[in-house]
Amino acid sequence: MKIIAVANQKGGVGKTTTSVNLSAALAAMGKRLLLIDLDPQGNATVSVGIDKAAADATVLDLLVDQMPLKRAVTHLPQLALDCIPANGDLTAAEVALLSMDAREQQLKKALSAGDPHYDFVIVDCPPSLNMLTLNALVAADSVLITMQCEYFALEGLSALIDTINSVQQTVNADLKIEGILRTLYDPRNALTSEVSEQLYEHFDGLVYRTVIPRNIRLAEAPSHGVPGIVYDRLSRGATAYMALAGEFMRRQEQNRKDPS
Repeated sequence: MKIIAVANQKGGVGKTTTSVNLSAALAAMGKRLLLIDLDPQGNATVSVGIDKAAADATVLDLLVDQMPLKRAVTHLPQLALDCIPANGDLTAAEVALLSMDAREQQLKKALSAGDPHYDFVIVDCPPSLNMLTLNALVAADSVLITMQCEYFALEGLSALIDTINSVQQTVNADLKIEGILRTLYDPRNALTSEVSEQLYEHFDGLVYRTVIPRNIRLAEAPSHGVPGIVYDRLSRGATAYMALAGEFMRRQEQNRKDPS
C-alpha cells in the first residue's frame, strides 16, 4: 500500500481535480484505490458523488474519534474505489487534534491499523500548511505536487519543498517527492514555457511529462458528482489524466526495478 499526499500550500492549482481524477483513472486500470478528502471544503467528496452533509462517517471520525478505517470508508462501486469523505466538521478536527498526544501521527496510525488491501491511498490536502496537511505528510510515502506555471509558482514550490524537507528531518525520514504536475497548462503563454524550463532545470526527473490543460469539461464535472474522466472521457482534460495515470504507473514500475 503506497500513500500519496497531493499537496500545495496555494489554492486553485488543481489539487482536488488531480486527486479525484488520478484516483478514478487508477481504479479504472484495476488498482485498489482509497481517496481521502482531508480538506474541510469537501470538494473531493462532492466530486465523487457523495453528499458531504449526509455522509455516514468522515475523516473527523477517523482522526479524532479513532473510528476503524473500514467503518469510515464509503464504497463507490460506480467508480470502483473507496473514499473517506470530508465536510465543514473537519475544521473542528484540527482544533481537537491540537490537544491530542502525537497529534501529527493520527492519520498514519489510522491507516497502519487498517486493512492494507489498497494499492494506493491518495490524500487530497487542504491548501495550507496546517495540522491536517502535516498529518498527511507524516502518513505519506510521497508527495505529488500540483502547480500552475505562473509567476509566483516557483516561490510557492520552494516553500513547499522546505516543508517536505523539514518533515523528512523530524517525523518522516522516508518521505519523497512523487512528482511535479503542471496543471491549468496553457502552452500559448510565454511564462508557461519559462516556468516549465526552470522546473526541468531544478527538478530533473521529477516533472511529469504529462500536463493538464485548462479544460471546461474538467471544471464542469464536480457539479455532476463525477470525475472529469467519467463526465466526458474524450475531453482533453480526461485524456490528460488517463495519460498521467499511465505515466504514474510506469514510474512505479521503474522505482520497483531501481529502488535507488
